[in-house]
Amino acid sequence: MRIALGVEYDGSAFHGWQIQPAGGTVQDALQAALREIAGVPLDVVCAGRTDAGVHATGQVVHFDTSLERPLTAWVRGVNTFLPPAIAVRWAQSVADDFHARFSAHGRRYRYVLINRPQRTGVWHGRAGWYHHPLDVGMMREAAALLVGEHDFSAFRAAACQAKSPVKTLRQADVQQCGDFIVFDFEASAFLHHMVRNLVGSLVYVGQGKHRPEWIEELLMAGDRRRAAPTFSAAGLYLVGVKYEPHWGLPLGDEAFLPGLSGI
Repeated sequence: MRIALGVEYDGSAFHGWQIQPAGGTVQDALQAALREIAGVPLDVVCAGRTDAGVHATGQVVHFDTSLERPLTAWVRGVNTFLPPAIAVRWAQSVADDFHARFSAHGRRYRYVLINRPQRTGVWHGRAGWYHHPLDVGMMREAAALLVGEHDFSAFRAAACQAKSPVKTLRQADVQQCGDFIVFDFEASAFLHHMVRNLVGSLVYVGQGKHRPEWIEELLMAGDRRRAAPTFSAAGLYLVGVKYEPHWGLPLGDEAFLPGLSGI
């Protein structure tokens, strides 16, 4: 049978999602915990691979097994063997043709930025930080120019393996709550480092280095060298993956982050 899991993690201490020879990834830890319950190795497939230092509140994975276990074993049982920074939120039996990555038709990322002169202590590793004052209205105006189908080459990492830089961004919002500035993005798929590169350029606009129309110029030029540097991974969260209702997944409000209710 095929089982889907909802997983959340603090990526600060991990070398990203995907298994590496040196270990220390989220996938390493999750598969080791699953083996404790199953008694045999299980390979998991995720909806979206996250880089080192990136977090998730709404990651979705699937794996295949011939073992009969109650769904609670894949949640509470697996959580017993996971490090504190990773937790399974739910488990669901799914059809054999469900695929955590290829069945998804949307992904949502949230970037949490603390904007104040002093660096953060409590949110260290879990939020980005920028010490100069930022104009949220200007950033929101610039973000609106990103919505739609565009060639996002200017916001693509050199190591990106996507076949095409053309993506359709359905949402690009910027909101503020006290010292927190929150960037929300949704698309069917994203390029490598795309969200962090978008945030970096929007911050440049917010600081007054460029007008909002500069974002359009970057999209038209398609030159990564003209955009802002890649922003810190610390504030980036995969907050949700969208699937058709017929899959029956218990997807909830994964986008919620403590201390940011109402955003």
